[in-house]
Amino acid sequence: MHLHILGICGTFMGGVALLARALGHRVTGSDADVYPPMSTQLREAGIDPMEGFEACHLRPAPDIVVVGNAMRRGLPVIESMLDQGLAYTSGPEWLRENLLGTRWVLAVAGTHGKTSVASMLAWVLEDAGLAPGFLIGGIPKNFGVSARLGSAPFFVVEADEYDTAFFDKRSKFIHYRPRTLVLNNLEFDHADIFDNLAMIQRQFHHLVRIVPGTGLVIHPSRDPALDQVLAMGCWTPRETVGDGGDWSAQPELADGSRFQVRLRGEPVGTLEWDQTGRHNILNALAVLAAARHAGVPAQESIAALGRFQGVKRRMELRGEVGGVRVYDDFAHHPTAIATTLEGLRRRVGGERIIAVLEPRSNTMRMDVHKESLAASLEPADQVYLFTPANLGWDPAAWFADPGRQITLCTQVDDIVDRIVAAARPGDHLVVMSNGGFGGIHRKLLDALTARD
Repeated sequence: MHLHILGICGTFMGGVALLARALGHRVTGSDADVYPPMSTQLREAGIDPMEGFEACHLRPAPDIVVVGNAMRRGLPVIESMLDQGLAYTSGPEWLRENLLGTRWVLAVAGTHGKTSVASMLAWVLEDAGLAPGFLIGGIPKNFGVSARLGSAPFFVVEADEYDTAFFDKRSKFIHYRPRTLVLNNLEFDHADIFDNLAMIQRQFHHLVRIVPGTGLVIHPSRDPALDQVLAMGCWTPRETVGDGGDWSAQPELADGSRFQVRLRGEPVGTLEWDQTGRHNILNALAVLAAARHAGVPAQESIAALGRFQGVKRRMELRGEVGGVRVYDDFAHHPTAIATTLEGLRRRVGGERIIAVLEPRSNTMRMDVHKESLAASLEPADQVYLFTPANLGWDPAAWFADPGRQITLCTQVDDIVDRIVAAARPGDHLVVMSNGGFGGIHRKLLDALTARD
C-alpha cells in the first residue's frame, strides 16, 4: 500500500512513517519545515520528504493520505485530496487500526515529561528482553530511532493531548486504548486549541474512561488538576508516585542523580544514573510502576535505568569548547524550563548558567505564559530571549527587572555574537526550543571554536 503522509517531519508523523515503512508499505510525505533529527531518520529509512504542501505531491494518487494535525483547510494538498475523493485518515487512527489493536499499549500522557518517561520505559522493557515497539516524540539514545515495531505484545507510545486532525478534534491519545497509563502531570497548555484547563481535563478523563479494569493508571500523589480528573470517575486500579505515594524516593545526592527507591515504604533498590532534577526522580518512579505492571521486577528496572543514556534534545550536551558546555533542551513551557534549570543548578553549583530561549510553540507565542516565564528562568545567571516578529506579546514589559541580566534579541546571529563575546570557561549554555532555532547550537560551537 502507498501512504502519503502530510506533516511527515513532525516527531509523531515521522514515527508513523517509520512504522509504516517497517510494515512493508511504500511511504512518501510532505512537509514545510524539515530539520534534524527527524529528517535524518527519514532519509536513512529511504524516505525523502517533499518540500511544501502542493497538490502535485498527490500524483500519482496514493492509496491513503495520512493527515497530520498541523494541516488545515486551504492548503493546496488538502483541497486536492478532498476534491479527488482520496481516502484519508489521521496519524493516531492509522496507528490504532494497523498496529495498536493487537498490542499491550503502555501510554505516557501529561503536560511535561512524556518523551523522557516513554523513552525510559521502552528502554527498561528492552533491557528486560521484551523487545517492545514504541513511538516517541524524541530519539532515545539507547535506540537511536524514535519508533520501531518491536515484538508483541508490548508497545510504548507517547500520548499527546493535542487534537488529532482538522477533521477530528479529539485528543490524539483517545485513539491508543492503553492498558497501562502513566499520567505525569497536568497544567494549562496548548492555548491555541484549549480555552482553559477544564477543557484539557475533560480530554484526560476521556482517556481514563477507556483504560480497562485489568489495567493500571499511574499518577502523582499530589497533582490537583489530575486529582480532579480522577474524581470524575476511574474504573481502573491506580498507583501513585512521589511523596506519600506508593512509589517514593529518598534522595542521596542533591541533584537527583542517586536516590533510594521505596515501594509502599519498603526499600527496593538505589538508582544511580546520569539524569538530574526532581522531575526526573518522579519520571523514574512512574517508569518503575509501569514496568512492574508489564512484569519487570523493580530491581531489574532500577538497574536498567542506571544504563539509560537519555534522549536527544533533553538536556543533551551538544559539545564543549574551551570549557564552555552547550546543551540542547526541548523545554517550551515555564514549568519545564524551571525544572530543567533547577536540575542543572543543583549539579553545577555556582558555575554560570546562560539560558537561551526561543518561545516557538503556539502557546508560547501567545501571551498565556508571559507572567510565569520570567520566574521560570530565575535559576539562570543570564538569559537571552529570542523575540521574533511574530511573537504575540511584548517581552520588554515582563523582563524589565534591572537586577536580572536579560537580553532581548531579534536575530539568532546577534545572540551568538553576544554570548561568544562574554562566555568563559565553566559556563553552561542551555538552548531551549522545540524547533531548530536557526541552527544556533552549531553556530555557538563553531563561533566558540573560532574564538579560541
